[in-house]
Amino acid sequence: MAQYSRVRRLGMTVHAAWLGFLRWLLHLWVRSTIVPEDLSELGLDPDQPTFYVLDTSALTSLLIADQICRQQGWHQPSREFRAGEVRMTRSYAAHRRYRGLFIRTLQRRRHSAMLRQLLERTEPGKPSGIQVVPITVLIGRAPENEAGFFKVLFSENWDLGGRLRRLFTTVFNGRATMVQFGQPLMLDDIRDQSEDESQALAKLSRMLRVHFKSVRTAAIGPDRSHRRTLVETVIKSEVVQAAVAARARRDDIPHARAEDIARGYAREIAADYSYTLIRIADMLLTWFWNRIYRGVEVKHFRAFRENSAGHEVVYVPCHRSHIDYLLLSYLLYYRGFVPPHIAAGVNLNMPVIGPLLRRGGAFFLRRSFRSQPLYAAVFNQYVSLILSRGVSLEYFIEGTRSRTGRLLPPRAGMLSITVRAFLRAQNRPVMFQPVYIGYEQLAEGNSYISELSGRQKKPESLSDFRNLINILRKNYGEVTVSFGEPIMLNALLDAHRPDWKQESFGLDSKPPWLPGMIDDLANRIMVNINRSSHVNPVNLLAIALLAGRKHALDESDLQRLLELLKSLVGGLAYSDRVTVTDMPAEQIIEYGLEMGLVERHVHRLGSIIRTDATTAVLLTYFRNNAAHLLAMSAWIACCFLNMQRIRRSRLKQLTATVYPFLRRELFLPWDNDDIDEVVDRTADLMVELGLLRQSQDRLQRAPGGSNETYYLRLLANTMVQTFERYFITVTVLAKNGSGCLTRQQLEQLCILSAQRISLLHQFEAPEFYDRTLFKQFIQSLTESGILGRNDDGCLVFDQRLEGFAKDARLILDKEVRHAIIQVTPDALEVEPPKG
Repeated sequence: MAQYSRVRRLGMTVHAAWLGFLRWLLHLWVRSTIVPEDLSELGLDPDQPTFYVLDTSALTSLLIADQICRQQGWHQPSREFRAGEVRMTRSYAAHRRYRGLFIRTLQRRRHSAMLRQLLERTEPGKPSGIQVVPITVLIGRAPENEAGFFKVLFSENWDLGGRLRRLFTTVFNGRATMVQFGQPLMLDDIRDQSEDESQALAKLSRMLRVHFKSVRTAAIGPDRSHRRTLVETVIKSEVVQAAVAARARRDDIPHARAEDIARGYAREIAADYSYTLIRIADMLLTWFWNRIYRGVEVKHFRAFRENSAGHEVVYVPCHRSHIDYLLLSYLLYYRGFVPPHIAAGVNLNMPVIGPLLRRGGAFFLRRSFRSQPLYAAVFNQYVSLILSRGVSLEYFIEGTRSRTGRLLPPRAGMLSITVRAFLRAQNRPVMFQPVYIGYEQLAEGNSYISELSGRQKKPESLSDFRNLINILRKNYGEVTVSFGEPIMLNALLDAHRPDWKQESFGLDSKPPWLPGMIDDLANRIMVNINRSSHVNPVNLLAIALLAGRKHALDESDLQRLLELLKSLVGGLAYSDRVTVTDMPAEQIIEYGLEMGLVERHVHRLGSIIRTDATTAVLLTYFRNNAAHLLAMSAWIACCFLNMQRIRRSRLKQLTATVYPFLRRELFLPWDNDDIDEVVDRTADLMVELGLLRQSQDRLQRAPGGSNETYYLRLLANTMVQTFERYFITVTVLAKNGSGCLTRQQLEQLCILSAQRISLLHQFEAPEFYDRTLFKQFIQSLTESGILGRNDDGCLVFDQRLEGFAKDARLILDKEVRHAIIQVTPDALEVEPPKG
């Protein structure tokens, strides 16, 4: 017996040495991306016994997992397992086992023999502390549509392959290995929730099966047919064939000719996803990000990973830069998710660039196709088909990049197409994932300012890529990508139409309740993007410096104001996903100096931090990124510009008047009925910070000339231009009279007035006269019933508009009000715009 033990120990030692040599040899070549990046998120206790379950039995998978656990200081899978009196020769099992050298066949078994032994050897009712950790090892990742022998042979997919294939996969794709650790499953909990050992084994096996399938689907993607097959499937669909027949009748052409036109549309639209390009882009983008950014920080990804399980995901990020879609796809790829198919404007389908984007997952759409029923049918059917096959989507519902830093009004076209596609083919539930992307510098910043200043938007062209060299010469700081609270489509449908599951939805179904539901979905997405904002140092510097005259502040005052802004954002509890930089004020200023955004003017009475006029215009963009977070505190501060004290009840009354317009413009999260509570919370916070004082039921500011009043005025200045724009609109309406202006005339007069006010008062803020913001406010006035239209299409209003103008006197400076009244023209004074 003693001799047997010695032989056994010797055998185990030789086996461990052999595995150690193979592990060393393998990791001369293999490079693993570990998911999650921060393994502490798993909550694994290294002091408790740990048993691992590999997705597939393979020596390479064991060696890779063994090396990672060794580096983390965890118990290694290849080592002997011990838990109390339980002894097993190894600490891992395999969820799937195959036989065969060249062609592998799956062993038909219900449960892992090692898991069965583990449960048999642990005593029921006696705590063991055993943690079961699932591990997925994917060497190379490619969707099923990859054509060509080498791609199919050497990329990870759902097919069965022999040991020889695994060897070549490791050789060719070893540096593209992803290892994902799942949340530990507590064996004691599973036992306690089961009646007997067999039920516990079945439950554990089922949990592992669901987990491994979910991980593999997210990382490799669902089955995707070849592009040519997909195009033909779209063309042969019932809805497209009906549109083809209609086109043939309308244009009096043969059916085959109309079908060829539809096929051309499908080829223009369809993506041609290429894993090879993704691998090349991975290497190039890694170098590119490291070259132009100091870092990319991802927030709330763990919550997204948990919520996305079992859902078709539609990513709906804000749109600030052409870098947005590259960055998001890159981050998803690195965290174990297949890059989504991205809806891109057909203007990007340029020579060279278009095919590259298409192979990266882009599918193209025209700006408008309402008058093109055949194109619309092809596009709708394409989106419906890829969504039904489990392909994740990404699109920007703002329609274009924001030139002002604010979120733009949503365009619901793609949302409508997505929801109607889901209603027709209800496979897996759909989850809309809002994503906030925040920059500290923008590569397109100068062109944005040029367009806001009145120059026509320049169409994208190949010549734009000449600027790439200039971009590479500059550092753009850090980028933050924050995943917002998701919106589950099923829950939203239940809220708007409880019996929607009992309805049948045909190809042309347009139920009357659907538009309202789509609008609600669009608004929720925009609100949830804002509710996941990150306030970076540049945002804070922009807010503070642009509030001061001549964009300059005493350095000590700037430090105090920066800390106040951080406290206001953090203390209001806007959302639990809103984050603020942890840099102290002194470090923020030094960071701004290092980035070249501000300069320090040394003076004997104290240094002054300032920015020049050109940079000030650029900073308005970053101020606007965080405008929604300070909207309520800045609004309350505005109420004290011309008043020493005010009753809370009066403050709430004024807020009730202006809040619906602020809510629409800034996509604020609170309902109109809840705004009184928000006013109380915000006012209490401002009292706590010393910006206001409480006297019974009145709020009052400190005496003029005090530091508190100075900071309160600076805070108010962050929003006062918004109310000046509102007053311009009201003044133009009042000056011209009810029933005298069309909506287009009103917009034009407002823009001209704002431009003139900006010149007279030296506002360095092009968004002050942005057409989109005026259109939003006019639409809000219409929806609130303050504005209407007569039979001639002109705008009519009543005395409520005068009440709105009267309240403005409490907010705006007398000089500014008079200047606006004097500048605003009559419609007859302005030559109508051509076209």
